[in-house]
Amino acid sequence: MKEVCGLCGALTGKDMINKKDLYRWCSVAAKDLENHPERKVPFRMVEDSTAMGGLMAREFADDIKKSVEEKGFYRAIVPCGPKCWYEPFADIINTENISLRQVEIFHMDECLDWQGQLLAENDPYNFKTFMMRYFYGPIRPELSVLPQNRHFLCPANMEEIRGLIAEAPIDYTLGGWGQDGHIAYNQSRRTPYSAVTLEELREASIRIQENNPDTIIALGHRSFGAAYQFVPPMSITLGIRECLSAKKVRVFSDTGSWKQTALRVALFSDPDPEYPMTLLQEHPDAVITATKETASHPVSEHPEWEFKGIQV
Repeated sequence: MKEVCGLCGALTGKDMINKKDLYRWCSVAAKDLENHPERKVPFRMVEDSTAMGGLMAREFADDIKKSVEEKGFYRAIVPCGPKCWYEPFADIINTENISLRQVEIFHMDECLDWQGQLLAENDPYNFKTFMMRYFYGPIRPELSVLPQNRHFLCPANMEEIRGLIAEAPIDYTLGGWGQDGHIAYNQSRRTPYSAVTLEELREASIRIQENNPDTIIALGHRSFGAAYQFVPPMSITLGIRECLSAKKVRVFSDTGSWKQTALRVALFSDPDPEYPMTLLQEHPDAVITATKETASHPVSEHPEWEFKGIQV
């Protein structure tokens, strides 16, 4: 259990991820991850983004079709990204005439400006604009999710969305993860003045928050040539409670280096509030999928490296 400083609430050094453990986890070759005896959550490795996008689309479409046939409706939590699955998903839906008219979609999160307001519609980090164009746009209108069943988070509808999600079970959560293992925008809490326990993280619900500096820097590198100034400083997100309430949870990443360490922690660590996706191991039907690049790690590829005091 994490202990915090009684004066300021900061995690003490001994309570952070143990470096020897981290070194050992990162030293595992990518090819050995799927069947590793210490792995704590199911894991699949795919060749590349194309393979991952096809897998994501096929599994999601099949689950929708099966559920609608069996019970007449389907409820899912869907992220803005990874991007590789939108085109194959639309192709499957349109080619196989799978109706989404009985599907209800809850979008995971949305970015906000420094005053907690929605971004401009043409801002590259406006998730609603992106999803309308790339998720809903390519699907034939007669098959598409009804407008009233598309739920986008904003500061004004937090309680409404919380109530709608609580009304009936969520069938499927589809997602990715961040550099600190965040699911949706459930980041590791970095402030030293209000540490979050594992139990508090499990019960975290819909909220508005400041984005962590490491999240902003990572997204700046990914999207804007390290121009962190263009990255939205705040966000609104579904909580871990909502995301992990689904019957099935499937998380994917094809982003490569900035996701590699979080993946290793998720696969091998005990649940830890510093890496929220470690809570996936407590879910009865969760699977992590990564491309070969994302599943690899520099430490595993350089056995000659030495780190003082970390050798295991």
